[in-house]
Amino acid sequence: MARGEWVTVRGGGAFGLACGYELARRGIKVRLIETVRLGAGSSGGTVGALAPHVPENWNPKKQFQLESLLMAEAFWAGVRAAGGKDAGYARLGRIQPLADDVAVARAEERAAGAFAHWGEAAVWRVAPLSEFGALAPLSPTGLVIHDTLSARAAPRAAGAALAAAITALGGEIVIGEGDEIGPVIHATGWQGLLELNAAFGKTVGGGIKGQSALLRFDAGAVPQVYAESVHIVPHADGTVAIGSTSEREFDAPDTTDAQLDDLVAKARRLCPVLEGAEVVDRWAGVRPRARSRAPMLGAWPGRAGHFIANGGFKIGFGMAPKVAQVMSDLVLEGRDAIPEGFRVEDNL
Repeated sequence: MARGEWVTVRGGGAFGLACGYELARRGIKVRLIETVRLGAGSSGGTVGALAPHVPENWNPKKQFQLESLLMAEAFWAGVRAAGGKDAGYARLGRIQPLADDVAVARAEERAAGAFAHWGEAAVWRVAPLSEFGALAPLSPTGLVIHDTLSARAAPRAAGAALAAAITALGGEIVIGEGDEIGPVIHATGWQGLLELNAAFGKTVGGGIKGQSALLRFDAGAVPQVYAESVHIVPHADGTVAIGSTSEREFDAPDTTDAQLDDLVAKARRLCPVLEGAEVVDRWAGVRPRARSRAPMLGAWPGRAGHFIANGGFKIGFGMAPKVAQVMSDLVLEGRDAIPEGFRVEDNL
């Protein structure tokens, strides 16, 4: 495709907005159609942990994620330069408390894997808790895993920044319905997965509900915390995000309940400095989980000119820069750089 031609993107979440921005950056006219509102699904949450999986048992998913996380700083700087809005991105790292000597030994073994796969781009090390600031969690051993690959972005600010960049680059955003022009990328979240289930006559994915909260606490520019499956992420606006629950069965996709109260209490136990911090936002939404657990990317089988970018699940914003790159390459140039395990067919 040539500069100035049109591509339609359906979906105003992380994948749709990132694809729209990347296409617009390459000189394509973008029409992004979102039926409800930007960030209406899981991309309108609060957590924004852009963090890697453990650096062992290496596979294409982890390699793709690594490349995306390393692209992120330049990607979000470009978004800010294009549209003038800040996503709240910062690569401040992450710490994880170590419960006992066995956990310490395992963490030290993984340091070798990190060096093998991350090279000098980032570090995974065992470090004393005393090196870190007020948000540092309790650690029975006094030690933590510290990685320098993890970053944060404020999801709602990131979505607004991408939307501003798309329009500044000549694209348009339609809230409601609109006509499709040119090839179409379907980045329609968990409800889109349900539609794909119906289209293919089999289960290719679905939704997992999550609840999260924002606490009023200005931790400064410090690493995020991951402990006992809880993300505790300090943001630039003087809040700390707590998330998320993982609910396969749910009646209401966008309501919070006692499960979130329990999660906040757990975060305060893990990081006592948060005790008494006011809860200023409670959020619930449904994350798209493809059958393969990896993002689902590629051409829509049997539907010429249509493409799928879905299944971000818990890693959508972290994967978004690389997803946008490979989907733009595929749609514009026919160049397929989608790794095995990520293809639409892998879910069929």
